Amino acid sequence: GAIAASDPDPNPTMAALAEAFPVGQPPQVSARIPFSSERKVSAVAFADGTAFVVGAPEIVLAAVDGTTFDDEVADLAQRGRRAVVVGSISHEGVASGAIEGVRPTFLLEFAENVRPDAAETVGYFTEQGVELKVISGDSPVTVAAVAAEVGVTNTESIDAAALPPPPEFGEVAHATGVFGRVTPERKRELVNAFQDDGRVVAMTGDGVNDVLAVKDADLGIAMGAGSGATRAVSQLVLLDNRFSSLPHVVAEGRRVVANMERVASLFLTKTVYATVLAVLIGFVGLTFPFLPRQLTLIGSITIGIPAFFLSFEPQERPIREGFLPRVLAFAVPAGVVTGVASFLLYGVSRIDALGLSLEQSRTAATTMMIVLGLVIIYELIEPIEFPHALMLGALFASYVFVLAIPPLRDLFQLTVPRWEAWLVIAVVSLVAGVVVKLGTTLARRWVAERYGIDAS
Repeated sequence: GAIAASDPDPNPTMAALAEAFPVGQPPQVSARIPFSSERKVSAVAFADGTAFVVGAPEIVLAAVDGTTFDDEVADLAQRGRRAVVVGSISHEGVASGAIEGVRPTFLLEFAENVRPDAAETVGYFTEQGVELKVISGDSPVTVAAVAAEVGVTNTESIDAAALPPPPEFGEVAHATGVFGRVTPERKRELVNAFQDDGRVVAMTGDGVNDVLAVKDADLGIAMGAGSGATRAVSQLVLLDNRFSSLPHVVAEGRRVVANMERVASLFLTKTVYATVLAVLIGFVGLTFPFLPRQLTLIGSITIGIPAFFLSFEPQERPIREGFLPRVLAFAVPAGVVTGVASFLLYGVSRIDALGLSLEQSRTAATTMMIVLGLVIIYELIEPIEFPHALMLGALFASYVFVLAIPPLRDLFQLTVPRWEAWLVIAVVSLVAGVVVKLGTTLARRWVAERYGIDAS
């Protein structure tokens, strides 16, 4: 209790000792060797002439008869318990900064305070294909037992000091799931080894000894109650100190990236068909088929409004490489087909023999573009669920509403199409939808083979 109470900067071990062995006023300290991740021990000398060392059994007992506490330490490690040895040492040794002449006195048993949500969180990442590595300064056997308790699948453990030099270092690191007695520098080397193998590495930590690894990781994650240095170098701080917050972080990231991909496909499709229309109309010399206000209506119904709602959809699919090739594989064929189909319908409607006014032709082109835009949304979000069908129905109903209300119809300079026009639009849209499906399928297949990515 005196050892723990006299520590000016107690770590979790000392805090647990102070709680288990409360004392009043501890003796005056005359010398101290603070704990460090390198030494794995700390020592204190009191003014009354006594001195003690506290630390890992294999370090404290290194200069003592090897059989001392061996059986007890092995049993604790197998049960996932942490063993700490307290021994008396010479007062002069502490004063000179040396740990020598250790006489083992106590073997203390610590049980890890495993969070109730740890197993669920570990299970989530395992299901998502994330390879989990447990890196600790404690005994590898103890850490492996705790890791197995929470569901870590690879509990092959190793003492970090026994890791071989490169290139064997990387091979052993990948095959091992639990690392014990890891120094700060070795933690960074492990992170770098995984990165050198092309892995994206996230590293969580809360202590000063985690700073190097957290800083070098692709995603450094610090606990809110952790050291200031760790929080300063991390990209993400868990203010609630809960590892179980990470699945929500992953889900939010996936939602943002996946929905950005769908929204980008929508906007780029518009760019493609606008370009195709502009080129074709320019070569033929026809009046452009849309007024700016009609383009606003088309963009709102087929891009702006659906993109807004789709951006809130949850996504469970892991983030994949190949963002731009996938977007282009959809947007280019979909945009070309939409542009050509709209041009053909508009061009045919401008034949003098049909006797259609420019306003009627523009209405047909606008209707065609909106119907094809909804077909593209359908292809983009397939498989369709009820909320999607409801959204598509509401979008089309909004266009019908504009046509049905005279002030709105006049505002957008539209007319009510005749039933023959609706029939032609339906047939052309059906054919265009089939061609869009075929074109995007072939384009995605080519992109998948060309770039070796998942283009679905």
